[in-house]
Parts: sequence; C-alpha cells; structure tokens
Amino acid sequence: MGPKAGPFRMRFIRCLIFSFLGLLAIGTRAHAELKLGSLFGDNMVLQQQMAVPVWGWDTPGAKITVRFANQTRMTSADRTGCWLLKLEKLKATATPQTLTITSAETRSFTNILIGEVWLASGQSNMEKPIGYQPGQGPCRNAEEELASARFPQIRLFRMITASSKTPLNEAGKFQGWRECNRESLNELSFSAAEYFFGREIHTNLNVPVGLVLSSIGGTRIEPWTAPEGVAKVPSLLHHEPSQAASIYYNAMIAPLSRFAMRGALWYQGESNCDVSKDDYLTYAEKMTALVAGWREIWQQGDFPFYFVQLAPFNYYNGKNRQRVGPERLAEFWELQSRAARQIKHTGMVVTTDLVDDLDDVHPANKQGVGHRLALLARHHTYGQKNLVCSGPTFRKVETAGSTARIQFDHADGGLLSRNGQALNWFEVAGADGKFVAAQARILGNTVEVSAAGVEHPETVRFAWNQAAQPNLINGAGLPTEAFRANTSRK
Repeated sequence: MGPKAGPFRMRFIRCLIFSFLGLLAIGTRAHAELKLGSLFGDNMVLQQQMAVPVWGWDTPGAKITVRFANQTRMTSADRTGCWLLKLEKLKATATPQTLTITSAETRSFTNILIGEVWLASGQSNMEKPIGYQPGQGPCRNAEEELASARFPQIRLFRMITASSKTPLNEAGKFQGWRECNRESLNELSFSAAEYFFGREIHTNLNVPVGLVLSSIGGTRIEPWTAPEGVAKVPSLLHHEPSQAASIYYNAMIAPLSRFAMRGALWYQGESNCDVSKDDYLTYAEKMTALVAGWREIWQQGDFPFYFVQLAPFNYYNGKNRQRVGPERLAEFWELQSRAARQIKHTGMVVTTDLVDDLDDVHPANKQGVGHRLALLARHHTYGQKNLVCSGPTFRKVETAGSTARIQFDHADGGLLSRNGQALNWFEVAGADGKFVAAQARILGNTVEVSAAGVEHPETVRFAWNQAAQPNLINGAGLPTEAFRANTSRK
C-alpha cells in the first residue's frame, strides 16, 4: 500500500484488537446495532486541517457510509464488527453541520462545528472548576467569569473517573458535548485552566474550539502512561510502578486516541513530588514516557504537548516535615524544566507568580495558567511568532572575583523587577557549599550577584525553595524559571 498506509493500518490493527477484547467481554451477538465511538455526538467539534477518523461497530460485513461536509466515505465492518474510515481534511467553520452514518440503520449527529480540539489531563489542579468544589475554593472572580462564559462555539466534553487493567476501545463513563455557558461549566465541573486556555484560542483564532477533559485529582503520572511510552524509555522498564500502572490511561485516554485532536495539555505532579521515597527523581523520564506513549497511540506525529510547572506550596510543614524538605519542590521544578527541554514540541508554564496563598495547593489564579498555556500554543502551534511565550531561562554563569554574572535566554524586552523592589531569591555558595542570600542587580540581559563572605562563588541558585515567589521577569511580564548551576571563570 506504500508508506502512507502505515498509520492507517496501525489504527486498523488496534481497532481489531480492541474489538476482540470487547467481544470477549460482552459475548458474540448474532446482530449488532450501529454504534459510534464515545466522542461522536451532537454538538461536537471536529479537528480542522487534519484527516479525521470516524469509527464504530456494526454487524460483521455491514456496509458503512459516512456523509459529512460534502464528503461521502464508505467501508465495511470486519469480522469482529469493527469499522474505521477517514474524512479528508476539513476547513474550519462555525456553521453547524450534520454527520450521518448509514448501514442497515442510520445515525445522525447535529450541530457539529469544525475547528481546534484539545485534550487536557492531570490531577486536581487541572480538574479544578471555576466555581466551588469540595476541598477547593473557587477561582478568582468566579461569579464574573461564569456570568460572562457565553461561548456557543466552544464545546465541552468530560470523561468521568474510571479505571481498567486493559486498554478500552469505548469509554464507559463520560458527559457528552455541551455548548459552553455558565450552566454547562457548572454541571460538568469543567476545568478552569482548560476553559481559560480554550477561550483565548477561540477568541484569538476566531474558530470553534472543542475541549476534552480527562483528569482525576490525587493521581500520579504512572496510571496515565501508556505501556508503549514506557517501552521507549529503557531506564523505566525495571522501575517499580506506583499505583496501578496505566489504569487511567486504559479507561480514560485509550478510548479517545483515534479522535483527531490538535494537542494535549497537562497539569500534574503534586502526587509525585509529595512522597517520602525518592522515585520523584525519575519524573523527567516518566514525562518522556507519558508523552511518547500518547503520541504513539494517536499516530499524529509529535503533536503539541504543553504542561504546567507546579506552583509554590508549603509541602514541608506540619505533618509533612518528616516526608519532604523545603527544597524538594525546587528539585521537582528542575525535573519539569528538564522534561520541557528534552521532549520535542513541548512547552512549560511557570507559575511562581500566580499564587496568593502558599498553604493552598490549588491556586485560585487559573486565568493566568490558561493564558500562559494559550501563549505557548499561539506561538509554537499557531505560528504567532511575535508573541513572547516564555519567561527568562538560565543560559550560563561566569565569575569575576566575588561577583557571579548570570546570562539569560528569553529576556525579551529586557530583565525587570516585577514589583520594582530589589531582586530576590538569589543565593551563592563558595567551596564550602553553604548557600547564603545574595544581592542582585540587573545589567542588560545579565544579573550580577554577590554575597558578603563569599569571596569566590562556585554555585549559584535561584528560587530554590518551595515558598519562592521571585520578582525577576522579562519585558512581557513572564517569570524566570528556578535553576541551580556551577560557575565558570572568565
């Protein structure tokens, strides 16, 4: 069939496998009814500028005809009853369309738009809705945000908590597509971060947006990771898994994996950071496995994957004092930063300036999170290269006498103090390895740091504490990533 048939063939093989597992579970039926994948329904959004798979089940051998947007495609159900075909690339439109699937019976889905589709996943900070939720306060200006949330061209779909020991081809629990408004956001308890992201993509690109949410509070990364991803990271193959490996991927991601989407958003890590064992040190590798596995099963190439760095929080206090230290979170930030650099087509949102209460693990400012995720997508995915989407990042540090000079990338518009006060959260250490607070001043795209009693700085670090909310930003107002580095001499 030639090289272009590869991804389609792989999807078809997976369809066969999933169908076989389904038949084992429900038994063979003499007559099957026409059924579509979970994500197909009234009010949905289909991905623009991309071949769109349509799939389902019917009586083995049944002839299937799909009609949509002046396209007609035909196929046949295989011997297990599974069928799959692809619509050619679609053009974005806010004009409602109807998708019709015909075999011995006919199914139709109405009010369908074509635009941009994004998946969001993770734990409670991704799950957090705009309004009140047990155990969490509302987002900033929740009532005003809900009152103004009238966006009929944004559509919402939410997966409900489920787990499975094997990959499922069909979602067991979900809430189908809804037009975005106050009522649907509340009734679905829909993710604030994903909504604010989608709102900016919609209003900026002027296209319909479909938002798919699949997240569970309190979960680690391992249950969301596909076995295909772990297989691509040899260092993890013999690592003892935490929680049941892949159980949420199997039930809440695998059923979505044939649906064409632009990319994914991820906000997770608290449950991997706040543990007594040191397996958090492999988090960058686990992120690599997560992203590689999702990209493998979607077979859309290296689709965009943007994620949120954990926010400052007092992990090390009260009952947690014997479990983690005040620098654990900074070490975790470093691992998240490493993942952003080593995984292609990813980007990371820094959140050190988006926290009002260091004792609240669910910061209320999800508008800032959604906006920064949208900046990454607008710059990298949608080609708006004039936008600044990153704060300053460490490049190198050199010493001259008792002074260390730190150079930064992404210092767009120059380096600034966010509040006009002296720069904070810089530290230096000499040969004894003891860090002391440093004085810091901006010189162009460089920060000079020094500390009394440290004649020859050998190590510099910045924002290296769970409570760090540093004030160094660039001209776009985006904060600087935490870092630590050994110095070199000029």
